[in-house]
Amino acid sequence: MSHETLSTILFLVFVALTLAITFWASRNTKSAADFYAGGRSFSGLQNGLAIGGDYMSAASFLGIAGIIALSGYDGFLYSIGFLVAWLVALLLVAELMRNSGKYTMADVLAFRMSPRPVRTAAGVSTIVVSIFYLLAQMVGAGALVGLLLGVHSQAGKIWTIIAVGLLMIIYVVFGGMKGTTWVQIVKAVMLMVGAALITLLVLGKFGFNLSGLLGDAATQSGKGDAFLNAGLKYGTAAQGTWGKIDLISLGLALVLGTAGLPHVLIRFYTVPTARDARKSVLWGIGIIGVFYLLTLVLGFGAAALVGSKTIAAADKAGNTAAPLLAQKVGQDIFGDVGGTVLLAVIAAVAFATILAVVAGLTLASSSSFAHDLYAHVFKRGAATERQEVVVARVAAFVIGAVAIALSIFAQSLNVAFLVSLAFAVAASGNLPAILYSLFWKRFNTAGAVSAIYGGLISAVVLVIFSPVVSGAPTAMFPDADFHLIPLSNPGIFSIPIGFLCGYLGTILSKEYNASKYAEIEVRSLTGLGAEQATGH
Repeated sequence: MSHETLSTILFLVFVALTLAITFWASRNTKSAADFYAGGRSFSGLQNGLAIGGDYMSAASFLGIAGIIALSGYDGFLYSIGFLVAWLVALLLVAELMRNSGKYTMADVLAFRMSPRPVRTAAGVSTIVVSIFYLLAQMVGAGALVGLLLGVHSQAGKIWTIIAVGLLMIIYVVFGGMKGTTWVQIVKAVMLMVGAALITLLVLGKFGFNLSGLLGDAATQSGKGDAFLNAGLKYGTAAQGTWGKIDLISLGLALVLGTAGLPHVLIRFYTVPTARDARKSVLWGIGIIGVFYLLTLVLGFGAAALVGSKTIAAADKAGNTAAPLLAQKVGQDIFGDVGGTVLLAVIAAVAFATILAVVAGLTLASSSSFAHDLYAHVFKRGAATERQEVVVARVAAFVIGAVAIALSIFAQSLNVAFLVSLAFAVAASGNLPAILYSLFWKRFNTAGAVSAIYGGLISAVVLVIFSPVVSGAPTAMFPDADFHLIPLSNPGIFSIPIGFLCGYLGTILSKEYNASKYAEIEVRSLTGLGAEQATGH
């Protein structure tokens, strides 16, 4: 049996299993609390696994392994950044958000401010960040199918992206948060087992000698010792100072972005208490920490055993490094059949990863549209729960369609890199508003709106006029050139702009409500009053 057939069978088994979970969840999804927050019925461990499932995306598994395999040390910075970011989420926002909000990030911001403008800004920001993130997952799906099913035509990859998009819409429309969470838990377990298996097999080939693995990786990469040192991707002589700035910018976006990601923030509302919110983040950090250590072996292992040239030939952005490594290790240890089976297993896991993450993202953005924009802005709080859920389901269709359309143009970009852009947008617009709202007494409506729009617009404009969109062989539009700054990640400029806009908007406005701040401060720190606010 060819790996194409086996991969397809395994993938179809996973899809059938997750559709069964979704159907089961749909029968238990009756209220808005069920759709948005899974009825707040998940334990700390379950939610920790789901957080891991949400966070360990195609970018983590395919993109980081690919960047490490092609760029060595510089690629590992993604692993470090994604992991350290969780400490910011744990220490600054997890428990406070759970105590203060209801279903979305905007609930926290709107509590002490004029709700309509703040909810509009937060809803727009959530949808933009989610679409950036969705792009990465869909591009990963196209690259995977090209490798697995031998579909190398552009039309084949486009049809794959459409199929993944339709599946994610089904998960969200029918399963809501309950179905999506269970899909993420199943996928997190599969991904950890798959990544650990390949890691053990790779280390076994080198007698569990990490030094030998790194030495072979440096040799096979064709870059020698430079492969194990900083500066291969960022800060090269050709890039000069801009390369070093780009590296700092990337680090800032990765570390600060997680605490502003809408699909991560809504996970804190699915647990019954603040204690469970803390527990779930601790479980999430443990699972994610182990996984990112495994990506180190996967990336350098792919460089050592498959070779950087072979990886780049299969996919120039490196997105197929992990599946190619699985095939090579399997062949070396178990023969051709072993290679076929391992490739199929890892491919099915990667597909599962993509489906689970896109479902979480689509749920976050459709929930925000229905709960923030439709119910509170358009209907001024007069919408029924049933109307909200119907609108959320329609929004899932529309957002899914937009993501599918944009993904078709972004196929040449590395998926980890695309996710770092989503992190930059989240850190620039959402994070300043959340932190100011939770910790600054004077903060007001003008400040919140200025922070979100200022950070969001500056990040998106900087990306549009960067080598990501034009002026580079791997750009979205490689034949055009309208880039103005040689900076791939906008975080170093857009994050301070977001904080500055929030500060200026606040001090230039007279509005100030001391009693509301006192109330949210007590609620965020103690959870007192949150039970009524969250409709328990």
